[in-house]
Amino acid sequence: MKALLCKEHGLPDRLVLEEVDAPPVSKGTVRIAVHAAGVNFPDVLIIQGKYQFQPPLPFSPGGEVAGVVAEVGDGVERFKVGDRVIALTGWNGFAEEAVAPVDKVFPIPDAMDFQTGAVFGMTYGTVIHALVQRGRLAEGETLVVHGATGGVGTAAIEIGKALGARVIATGGKQEKLDVLAEAYDLADVVDTSAETPLKEAIKKLTKGRGADVIFDPVGGEVFEQSLRCINWNGRLLVVGFASGTIPAAKANLVLLKGSSIVGVFWGAFTAKEPELNAKNFEQLFAWHAQGKLKPRISHRFPLAEGGRAIEALMNREVIGKAVIVVRD
Repeated sequence: MKALLCKEHGLPDRLVLEEVDAPPVSKGTVRIAVHAAGVNFPDVLIIQGKYQFQPPLPFSPGGEVAGVVAEVGDGVERFKVGDRVIALTGWNGFAEEAVAPVDKVFPIPDAMDFQTGAVFGMTYGTVIHALVQRGRLAEGETLVVHGATGGVGTAAIEIGKALGARVIATGGKQEKLDVLAEAYDLADVVDTSAETPLKEAIKKLTKGRGADVIFDPVGGEVFEQSLRCINWNGRLLVVGFASGTIPAAKANLVLLKGSSIVGVFWGAFTAKEPELNAKNFEQLFAWHAQGKLKPRISHRFPLAEGGRAIEALMNREVIGKAVIVVRD
């Protein structure tokens, strides 16, 4: 089979397409003939040796795939050959075949195509866990979504609206925010590169109350500004550090607002609470069937150009998600 390999840590242009042996199937795993693979921020980190989990070289990036079950390992009863599925692989997804543990494989609803399925699992799985289990977002509350033009950002907008929250989206480019405002019927967007400080913009939009829940995959200066525009009893969700800067919290701001800083580590959640993760996906698939979740794919690339897909993500060209198309 063909796979896009990382043979040395570095930038995406070092990835190479090669013929390799198909991965073996072991007890409790499923082999998938990959039709499409999602591109995510961890792919940017893992090929540079900067991710919290680092596979031995060589490996393929790609943490989520969609395709058809080609083989099942011993003890697997939930799936059979020919089933349409999505799977969370961690890595090795940018390939013609991938193997995943059965508890990280989910059937694709009939109404969902492979490319949509390939960009669904990681972002929407992360966001529903963040907003429901960690953020306890309630109907009528105000949710601020930072990094709103990215994959987890657009998913947070949709899930926040599905939960009945008022959503305020923030990002660094007004033209991309304008696209979001139209696509998701948003009344409120904030350009973080504008002269008005973020905290003042959020305070103005909330009539001085601040946000009840803040979804932050950015970190850096955005994190500190968030501590200054959060409501009493607000929850600041630490999702990631796309800015490249891991911030430190000022404890006096947390004290004065009676607020909480809540970590979101979806990977550990899926391992420690797989039953609750499965229930989350049942809800996500139900919302998708109702038309409430419509993953936005702005870029598509063939497997041979997977490095270009990661570059597009790094260069902030993507609005929503990018996908690798492996099979038509």
